[in-house]
Amino acid sequence: MTTLLPDPAPAPAPVPKLIEQFERGLNAPICLTWELTYACNLACVHCLSSSGRRDPRELSTEQCKAVIDELQRMKVFYVNIGGGEPTVRSDFWELLDYAVAHDVGVKFSTNGVRLTPERAAKLAATDYVDVQISLDGATAEVNDAVRGPGSFDMATRALQNLADAGFRDAKISVVVTRHNVNQLDEFQALADRYGATLRLTRLRPSGRGADTWDELHPTAADQRVLYDWLMANGESVLTGDSFFHLAAFGESLPGLNLCGAGRVVCLIDPIGDVYACPFAIHDTFKAGNLLTDGGFNRVWQESALFEELRRPTGGGACASCNFYDACRGGCMAAKFFTGLPLDGPDPECVQGYGESLLADRTPGETPKPSQDHSRTGKKRAVTLGMPVRMPSRACSESPV
Repeated sequence: MTTLLPDPAPAPAPVPKLIEQFERGLNAPICLTWELTYACNLACVHCLSSSGRRDPRELSTEQCKAVIDELQRMKVFYVNIGGGEPTVRSDFWELLDYAVAHDVGVKFSTNGVRLTPERAAKLAATDYVDVQISLDGATAEVNDAVRGPGSFDMATRALQNLADAGFRDAKISVVVTRHNVNQLDEFQALADRYGATLRLTRLRPSGRGADTWDELHPTAADQRVLYDWLMANGESVLTGDSFFHLAAFGESLPGLNLCGAGRVVCLIDPIGDVYACPFAIHDTFKAGNLLTDGGFNRVWQESALFEELRRPTGGGACASCNFYDACRGGCMAAKFFTGLPLDGPDPECVQGYGESLLADRTPGETPKPSQDHSRTGKKRAVTLGMPVRMPSRACSESPV
């Protein structure tokens, strides 16, 4: 007697690779950046949001709490809160407590101006909060040329206050420039001294950084130094997926290695505008507004810009490059603000494909930031060792 075998079960549908799922966008961002205010007591020359003066239209306390409620419903894991300097908002600590109480983790970046011993102790006793102290030089000379006189001492004092209070694993956040790339070991030593973790991020030519990018961005040789250092030290250093363009050197760095703009990340600005990328605060990348377009979830789910960013792309001019799968064409914001095509190579392409395009740019035709909150419209050059004029007083809660 012949026994009939059952038909084999159909093969399960292939599960898309994680990076493919991210490229198509998620139901909610993994994390988002929220600039609470454009007010700032410093005037960093590379500030991506051209911060300084408060925008009188910034969201009220109750409007901010409504945003947090919506993020909780969407199950957003955490928010990166920045500015400007977020702690100059009189309701900052109230909003932080509200977010934690509503299961929304907070990572906030600060220059340390208001991280007193008392505030540090409060943070040490609060769960689900991470603190990033911004430093752009491992010495006062290098840091203060970019961030302003006294800013190094202010940041290290905040780090000491956190360490003394028992706050565990603060972050030292560094924007890598040609002036500090040779200080990577010293930055790591600073992190070790304060029981902190080093976080390195990429300089983008947005905001005031558009004016100083030529002076500050790492050279081709610096990029190699950075890559080699990260390959040797990357397991203990955070990068926020900033340097995926360096993957074209060979081996990819740990992380997503993908531009997540409008796919897994985005930005909410102080007046409720939503941008695809925290580093591209420009009308071209504005997806909508929380107040006029039905809330954050609706903007995230239905924005025409986000839908466009989530469509598959062919790689453009980079598709034929052997390293395209590694670097994915680089950073959208870096290309846009240097006047390069979005489907072309990154301006800092380590294979050199961006250099000729940069050389062929027409002077004066690079995009300018859509808004500027600087106290002065004058460009401040980066002059190491030279005194830098700063505002005569820190900004208060009222517009400055």
